[in-house]
Order: sequence, then C-alpha cells, then structure tokens
Amino acid sequence: MRVLDKLKFSTKINLGSLLIVTLIALPLAFVVSRMAAEALIDETKKRGMVISENLASRAADSMLAMDLLRLKNMVDEYKGVQDIVYAFITDRDGNVMVHTFVQGFPVELLAANEAADGIPANVRLLFTGRDYIYDFAAPIMIVGARFGTARVGLSRAQTQNSVNRLVFFIFTLSGAALVPAILFSSLFARQVTRRIGLLREHAEEVVKGNLDMRTGPVVAANCWEIMNCDLTHCPAYGDTRRRCWYLAGTLCPDCSDAEDGDKEESCKDCPVYNRNKGDEIQDLAETFDVMALSLKTHLEELKQAEGVLTRQEQLLRTILDATPDYVCLIGDNLKYLSVNKAFADYVGRTAHDIEGLSEFDLFPEAEAKITREEDLRVVRTGLPFDREKRARLGQRDMWLHVVRAPVFDKDGRVMGLLRTARDVTQLKLFQEQLIQSQKMESVGKLAGGVAHEINTPLGVILGYAQLLQEEVDKDSQIYEDLKIMEKQAKVCRKIVADLLGFSRQTDSAKLEMCFNNSLMEAISLVRHTFGLDKVYIMTDLDERMPIIYGDPEKLKQVWINLLTNARDAMSDSGGLLLVRSRLDSPAQKVTAWFADTGSGIDSDNLQKIFDPFFTTKPVGQGTGLGLSVSFGIIEDHDGSITAQSPVPKGFFNQDAVEAPGRGPGTVFVVDLPLDHAETLESDHVLDKGRK
Repeated sequence: MRVLDKLKFSTKINLGSLLIVTLIALPLAFVVSRMAAEALIDETKKRGMVISENLASRAADSMLAMDLLRLKNMVDEYKGVQDIVYAFITDRDGNVMVHTFVQGFPVELLAANEAADGIPANVRLLFTGRDYIYDFAAPIMIVGARFGTARVGLSRAQTQNSVNRLVFFIFTLSGAALVPAILFSSLFARQVTRRIGLLREHAEEVVKGNLDMRTGPVVAANCWEIMNCDLTHCPAYGDTRRRCWYLAGTLCPDCSDAEDGDKEESCKDCPVYNRNKGDEIQDLAETFDVMALSLKTHLEELKQAEGVLTRQEQLLRTILDATPDYVCLIGDNLKYLSVNKAFADYVGRTAHDIEGLSEFDLFPEAEAKITREEDLRVVRTGLPFDREKRARLGQRDMWLHVVRAPVFDKDGRVMGLLRTARDVTQLKLFQEQLIQSQKMESVGKLAGGVAHEINTPLGVILGYAQLLQEEVDKDSQIYEDLKIMEKQAKVCRKIVADLLGFSRQTDSAKLEMCFNNSLMEAISLVRHTFGLDKVYIMTDLDERMPIIYGDPEKLKQVWINLLTNARDAMSDSGGLLLVRSRLDSPAQKVTAWFADTGSGIDSDNLQKIFDPFFTTKPVGQGTGLGLSVSFGIIEDHDGSITAQSPVPKGFFNQDAVEAPGRGPGTVFVVDLPLDHAETLESDHVLDKGRK
C-alpha cells in the first residue's frame, strides 16, 4: 500500500512537476515562439529592405546609362529566390521600366506603395486576395536626386509557414529542450541579424560614397591557389575582392564561355565554387562587393574622362581666347552656344552672358536680320559661306572677313555652325595703298613726260622775257609786266623741276658728312628770311658732332623743305621753330626733330602728308611734292621720317605754346643710320676695280 501510495505520490509529484514545467514551459514557449516569430518577420523585413536597397543601388548606374537589358538581368536574378514574389523598377514618373511578372504587370501595384525621399526603404503589407505580401520600395538616388524606385515583394505566407513550423517545433521540444532551443534561437537570430546588419551598414557607407568597404568574408584559398595555375594574365588572378564566377573572360580550362548570370550556373561543379561558395547572405554580400567595386571602377573612369574633357575644354578655350578672330558657335536654333574672348569684347559683354542669346539681342535689327539669314542659309544647305562686310567698333570703321562653316553630328545632320570673323582692315588699307601707289607711279611717269616736254618751251619763254627787259624802259609798265612774266616762269620751272625729281630717281653722291653741319647750312640759308616773317629758329644740336654717310645736297633739300613747311604753317604773328639733333650710339642712328608752333595737322591728314600732290596749302602756294620728295630722299638713305601733331611736351615751354596766334604745332622726326660699313666696302671694291 505504501509503495503504491508512494508511487501515486511520486506520480502526482511528477505530474505536478510536469504540470508546473508545462505551465512554465507553455507560456515561455509561447513567448519564445512569439519572439522568434517576430524576429523572423523583422529579419524578413530587414532582408527585404536590404534586397530593395541593394537593387536600388545596383540599378543607379544602369539607369544613368539607360541600360534596360542590364536592369532586366538585375530583376531576373530575384526570380524564384526564396520568398521573393516579384521585383520591378520604375522611373521618377512612376513608369515601369522592367519587372519579373510573367502574365502582365498588375497596375494596381504601382499606387500600393511608393518610396519617400530621405527614407532608405518604405515597407507595406499588401493583400492580394489569396496571400499577404510585404512590399518594399527603395528610392534610386543619383547625386542626391531620386531617379526612380526599386520595388521588391516578399511572400508573407512562406514567412508565416516558417513561423508556424517554428512554433510547433518549440512547443514539441519545449519540455525537453527549452533552454537549448532558446539559446540556439538567440544565437542564430543574433548571427543572422549581425550579418544582415553588417551588410546594411556597408550599404549605408556605399550610399555615402565609401566604395572601399568589404562585406563578404575573406576566403582561405583563392582560385589560382586551389587550381594551382600560373595564368597571371587571367582577370581573376590576384583579385581577392571578387569571386572568379563573377568575372567574365576567365582563362580556367574548366570554365565555360558563359557570361554574367549564366556563368555562376556553369561553375556548380567547379572545386573553387564548391569550396568558396557560402550561404545566401554571403552570396548577397559578395554580390554587393562586386557591385561596389564595379561602381567604383565606373566612377573612376568617369572622373578620368571628365578630367580629360576638362583639360581639352580648357586647351580649346585657351586657343580660342588667344586668337584675335571673333569666333562663335551657334546652334541649329540660331542661338549662341559658345563664344571666345575676342567676340565677347567686340559686343561688349561677357562670354557667359552671350550664351543663349540671338543676333537680335546683340546687334541692331537691320544688321541682325542679314546675319540671321546668312546663318540660316548655312544651316539649311550644309554648305560653308564667307563674305567681307563693313562694321564699326566704337569710333573706328573696320572690314571683317566672315566665314561660316556647318557643324555636323554623328548622323551627318547639321547641328549648328561655326562662325569666325577676321579683321582685315589693315589688309584693305594695304590694298588701297597698293592701288594708290600704282596710280601714283603712272601719274609720275605721265608727269615726268609732261614736265620734260614743257621744260623746253618754258626755257624759251623765260629767255625771251629776260631779253625783252633789256630792250624796254625800266620805268615803263611793259618792264614790270616782263618782270612778272619772268617770276611766274621761274615758278613754273620750279614746279617742273619738282615733277622731274618726283618722277625719276637720280643717283646720290653719298659721302661722309657731319650731320650737324648739314642742318646748320640749311638753317643759315633761311634764318634771315624767316626772321623777317617773325619766325625765330632755335637749335639744340648734339655736341658729339655725329658723322653719317649721305648726299649733302639732297639732305639739305629735305631740311629746307621741312623748315619752309614749318614757316608756312605759322600765322602772320610768327612763331618758334626748334631744330634738335641727338646721337643714339647703341641703336646706331642719329635723329633730328623739326618742331614748330604752327597750326598743326589734323589727324585725318596726318597719314596723307607724304602722298604725292597732297597739300593743305591754298591753290597756287604749294605743289604737294615737297614732303613726298623728302620722304623718297630719306628712304634712299635707309632712314625714316614721321610726323606728330600736336607737338609733345618737352620741345617748348607752356608760355611759348599758349602765346596769341600759336597753335598746337607739328614735329617732324627724321632717323638716319650710322652704320655704312657695307656701303663703304662696296665703294672701296669699285675704286679698286677702277684702278
């Protein structure tokens, strides 16, 4: 009886203990099952967020390049992967670009969830009528702007089935293995959470721009070590960040020719794949590493290309800004795309302000209309066009040679035109001067012939006028008339002599002479006569007495012409005339200045005073040949003669210039070389030959 009672008591105790354990285990199992279920659902959500964010990060580069095939391959990778029901990508306007649906895309799914800026991924639980689906929407961000959305759907049913099985397993073994199960579940959840959390942290670093993070584990042996190969030129050789089944063009004999996604399928029997292949999280981490490395490579290539383009743009800009031509690039809409510095200065604006403007924004309407028609002609015909036109820059008239050339795109269509304008004003002036020189050459030949024919009868008239003066009474009117005839005949002879001197070049009798003495001889000849006209000559000659090689008589003719012109430029009240000479030994030249306080020369006439027959004197008081002959004589001596008006400061004091009847004045500058060694040597050779 006692044994039975003890047995019953033991049984009751055992039952009580079991009941107590059961009462303790069941709530604990319930709590643990709930925790495990929630953890699994939470991890499922985290996994879905990681997958969607990973898809969004991987799709950014392809969306930027509009590579739809690559986007399609990306979403197709998720077909049949565990509980992933679907995956698709939309652009910024909500249009579906690629998806994994076989029987058509359900349009109701677009409005069910959307990504928000500033949130990595947005998750919502959707009911399809048969099943619940976790929908994850991750924004595709490129340089801080959202370009689209990556959507991934995970089935809740599979997750719920896993939860039910886990609850059943926990309730079944809770009595016998409650503590180990709890420990195992905790360790498992922690491990999974740690790895996914690490992957998510690395994803966030990639989003921040840190592409050097490594998520996948370091393998114990690499492919070249396992296969014991020495193919150093293989793409996988030495690459420790990417697995060989992620690389195209590997040289292993066991590898097939499959590329990209098909290659991993062909490597299932490879010892390298079987040894280094991990679970889904490791596969996801390694895929993430490959994506980050590929993105880094593409970014580096883009930066290099950007650097090259920037350098080329700077070089082209430097070349265009250095040219004095007016260069501009015009689009097919006839608006300015780019201009160089010369064109910007020409229109008085900056190059940045001109971009996007049209001709009517920069030029008068009439000129802009003509320019637009010519530009439109090049755009329509695709043929170059050039012409010369007259333009005005400030107060200066100018000639421009405008060239228009069409710019074609890769398909041969005209996408704009390049217009350049070159200032050819000086060329036009040279052409005009050449034509004028040819005219003057013809006039000179004609004048020489006419002067030669007139000279003989003019000498007869002058001779008979002088003879008749001896035959008539000196107090008679006839004598006075004959004197007038003689005077005017001499004037005509002087004009004829100037014409002959202008029309033909005579040989110069050059010899060593003192430059100052030549000046003083001319001054002494006219000083008295000038003094009667209240014109006073001042001298400031170099004391070093420079010696030159020239023709004394012809140079004296030049000095007298310059002195006479200075006197004629002064009013009846007279004025001052300064003759200055200076020796410039380093430059091997001597310079003479003839400065006066006369009326001066207008800027328009200053460039014409050395032209033959040009004169500002009244009719009958000048032939316009004096300065032209003087210019030829100085040029024959390898020198130069120029004029400035008004007289620069330093020649006269202010009181002398501002005296009544005195003007701004003019200064003529004559430069003659000192170096005549070659000429002397030539004369020496000629003299030696004569001997």
